[in-house]
Amino acid sequence: MLMPASPIRKLVPFAEEAKRKGRKVYHLNIGQPDIKTPVQALLAIRNFDLPVVEYSHSAGFASYRQKLSDYYRGLNLEVNSEQILITTGGSEALLFGLMSCLNPGDEVIIPEPFYANYAAFAIAAGAQIVPVTAHIEDGFALPSPEAFAEKIGPKTKAIVICNPGNPTGTVYSEAALKALRDLVLEHDLFLFADEVYREFVYDGQPFTSTLALEGLEQHLILVDSVSKRYSMCGARIGALITRNAEVYQAALKFAQARLSPPTFGQVASEAALDAPASYFTEVVQEYVHRRNLTHRLLTSIPGVKAPLPGGAFYMVAELPVADAEAFCAWMLTDFEWNNQTVMVAPAAGFYRSQGAGKNQVRIAYVLNETDLEQAMECLARGIAAYNRLKA
Repeated sequence: MLMPASPIRKLVPFAEEAKRKGRKVYHLNIGQPDIKTPVQALLAIRNFDLPVVEYSHSAGFASYRQKLSDYYRGLNLEVNSEQILITTGGSEALLFGLMSCLNPGDEVIIPEPFYANYAAFAIAAGAQIVPVTAHIEDGFALPSPEAFAEKIGPKTKAIVICNPGNPTGTVYSEAALKALRDLVLEHDLFLFADEVYREFVYDGQPFTSTLALEGLEQHLILVDSVSKRYSMCGARIGALITRNAEVYQAALKFAQARLSPPTFGQVASEAALDAPASYFTEVVQEYVHRRNLTHRLLTSIPGVKAPLPGGAFYMVAELPVADAEAFCAWMLTDFEWNNQTVMVAPAAGFYRSQGAGKNQVRIAYVLNETDLEQAMECLARGIAAYNRLKA
């Protein structure tokens, strides 16, 4: 009963009904890229020739963990294969990490807006979320150490961050991360860092991984995934990385309880690591183009405010409507333009503070240029029609 509905998927029945009416729905509500999965991953599945699809080790195939270790070392991040636990998606990595580090009633501080499923994982672990608010006016920058410190109490055990951010696309600076590191060490907290969008950082910005920050060896639990990096959302393969042996062993017990991560997903994910560097060069160029197009068209709509995101493939926009969730539902149930409409995610579900984000939406710019242009036109016309209706 405590588990919250996903703000990303809760309007799906309305979208399905719109489709039954014959309308085309542009899905900007969910981070499902249309980028092609690396051919290396697909070939590995097609060429799978073992006579039995067996369980893997609960921590994942040793060959895959070693190859991931080599990947991190290629980024100058020293991680060995015994510090990597393969999980069923990045979601399971975060869930196992929270359950390994927190007891029921413990508190975890998370900058909001945050990926909505963090709330579900915290609830599953029996923890309480304490939000610290980032603001659209400053591009959803990481809140100051003082803002975090105000939230720390006797039950605080961890901080969770996502960098680059979902839902905002914000990329945290090295200075901001070091200041957060110092706070974590001062208060002896765990730091959970979701870095699944690591490759998608734009405009020449540097990316600082928390794995590179000295002093966090016993405090850091990193969450990673192939879902967005290689456009392999359905593979359901992630990883928990920690240098804290006690945390690793605790997480491994949860991994043993669920037996093993998916075999075919691991086969594909291990092969995806052979994708050439040009794969990411082309993907990043495509996302930058889509970001710029979406942001330009979006901010040309009267009354819309949206900071330019520095990474990932999301942006949060403030709309000139009183209730974004009601507007998003109306776009699916009552609006159409040329038999088309658009689905975006109401952003209130990405906040924990009551009433926050009520007039904001998350937009995932994961469609091709033509579809994004049509979607933004639908959104512009929809906002105008909705406000005339409410006037």
